[in-house]
Amino acid sequence: MGKVRGKDWIREHVADAYVKRARAEGMRSRAAYKLDEIAQRDRLLAPGMIVVDLGAAPGGWSQVAAGRVGARGRVIALDTLEMRGLAGVTFIRGDFYDTTAVETLERALGGDKADLVLSDMAPNLSGIAASDQARALDLAELALDFALKHLKPQGNFLVKLFQGAGFESFLKTLRGCFATVAVRKPGASRSRSREVYLVGKGLRG
Repeated sequence: MGKVRGKDWIREHVADAYVKRARAEGMRSRAAYKLDEIAQRDRLLAPGMIVVDLGAAPGGWSQVAAGRVGARGRVIALDTLEMRGLAGVTFIRGDFYDTTAVETLERALGGDKADLVLSDMAPNLSGIAASDQARALDLAELALDFALKHLKPQGNFLVKLFQGAGFESFLKTLRGCFATVAVRKPGASRSRSREVYLVGKGLRG
């Protein structure tokens, strides 16, 4: 999903320690370290799991997930942007707002339920805070709806959201759906960013 990027952002990005680390370690993006930290802390990934990655491009999260679930597991990734192939990852190019793309994703699951649904989706930013927040919240709600439908009993959910209007209401909804819910701000998430990650563990029956 696109973002507004000025010269200051580009300079900061080039100098960023996680960007340099990602290049040195062959990771698709600095975002890989966000998932890596949260997954270790909350024990989200294990060999043999089925993982759905929403908003996957350029593939940092899928790369981490595929490495953790191994040959016995599966990662199914979706994004509106193209993503270079990754071993162990089935990629679907499509818009999560498009029912055709969601149906293709469901067919890729082949009737199986997922152990983990990930969503790092974010809207194309307009610079209008209220509008951007509403669209980000809408994507999080769509991801949650998908997770509730396609997770195994006791399955887990990780979603990006921005602090602001609607955040507390969404958090309350999540707590009604999962046994435990935690708010995470991984080290690779820039301190000035309002983004946080919500971890729902143990889908309620």
